[in-house]
Amino acid sequence: MRAALLTPLLAALASYVSLVNSAPALTATPSSQSSPSSSTSSSWWPSSLFSKAKPHPLVLWHGLGDSAFSSNLADLKDSLEEAFPGIYVHLIALGKDEASDRNRGVFGEVDKDVKEVCKTLQEVEELKDGFDAVGFSQGGQFLRALVQRCPQVKVRNLVTFGSQHMGISDFPACQSGDLICRLTEVALRSGIYTDYAQTHVVTAQYYRNPLSPTAFERYLESNHFLTDINNEIPGRQKKVYKERLQALDAFVMLQFDQDTTVVPKRSSWFESYAIANESSTGTTPETIPLRQSDIYLEDRLGLKTLDKRGALVMEVCKGAHMQIDSACQQKVFGTYIGSPRSLFSRSLPRRLRHAWHRLFFMLSGIQGVATWPWSAHLLALLYVAGVMRLVYLAGRWMGGKTREHMEVRRARKEGSIRLP
Repeated sequence: MRAALLTPLLAALASYVSLVNSAPALTATPSSQSSPSSSTSSSWWPSSLFSKAKPHPLVLWHGLGDSAFSSNLADLKDSLEEAFPGIYVHLIALGKDEASDRNRGVFGEVDKDVKEVCKTLQEVEELKDGFDAVGFSQGGQFLRALVQRCPQVKVRNLVTFGSQHMGISDFPACQSGDLICRLTEVALRSGIYTDYAQTHVVTAQYYRNPLSPTAFERYLESNHFLTDINNEIPGRQKKVYKERLQALDAFVMLQFDQDTTVVPKRSSWFESYAIANESSTGTTPETIPLRQSDIYLEDRLGLKTLDKRGALVMEVCKGAHMQIDSACQQKVFGTYIGSPRSLFSRSLPRRLRHAWHRLFFMLSGIQGVATWPWSAHLLALLYVAGVMRLVYLAGRWMGGKTREHMEVRRARKEGSIRLP
């Protein structure tokens, strides 16, 4: 009954944060599988709630078959700049024009690409104090690799749309007339684990098929990218990858419920098929839920640590791969993307801030506390104080009952109380 007294405070807190973080969607009508095209009307972001602070800078990495120079990305950039006045948006480009950048997303060595992007971002003045990052499809796991491998950049929130964090076990069907896709498929089918494919064909570097014991063994022997960023090989695991990933304020992973491009689609949530053996071949494959997987239970990448403080966010978007509707956008933009660094986050050291996030999540079950303004944190503090007060009072009451019970037992033993 006493706990029920705190329910209105928690409801008020949730409503306030919902108001602060509310934002109409960027209308997306994607024309490719990799990145959305967006348009928006007049300004609608309630920036007055955040004073005059500029939104945190944003870095975008497109997916396979798209380019930083495409009209889709240009429209998205314009929409974000209109929706969040003052935001700086940086589009990652590996090529000098649309054609070359598109090709670099198909052919190249991912390890070198991540190193190149790390160096490029360090030279961008607007990103010196950190930024948020959004990756579309394969751009998501590339940005995660950047977080883990590039300590010179400071990423606050990492958001991935339909990304292949546990790789792909099959190749998506090519669209009619997509010559680059056809050439890539031929190259992959002819020798995915050759040295050439593992250093020149991008999708080969995150191909992982645990359904075939032979193929999986070759993957562990030949792959240099995905096995590394997932800390998958014993003896080669890097503790620093875990430290850097769990330093994020939030890691948001979005899965598309009708995704047939990413196989399995739950790879976007770090889920994978079980590693097969000779006796299990031929059975219907099912992915292992993240919280039951080795990568989570062993906390190889800090995913469990993030989850325990409510910083690991797993959302579902309705539709096919990269079909980002308004409901999907509202899960991210205005909450994890587009908000400035709060006074709270600027004032407290990261470790202390994350300890507070964990405490509040443990007591309330509410995620996304890292994105809240200082005023919401004050309300949250009142809630936590109320919970702790109830725990204290309950402890005193239970202690009193225990002492009373012990005194009665002692009195009975001494014979000073006669039973009827």
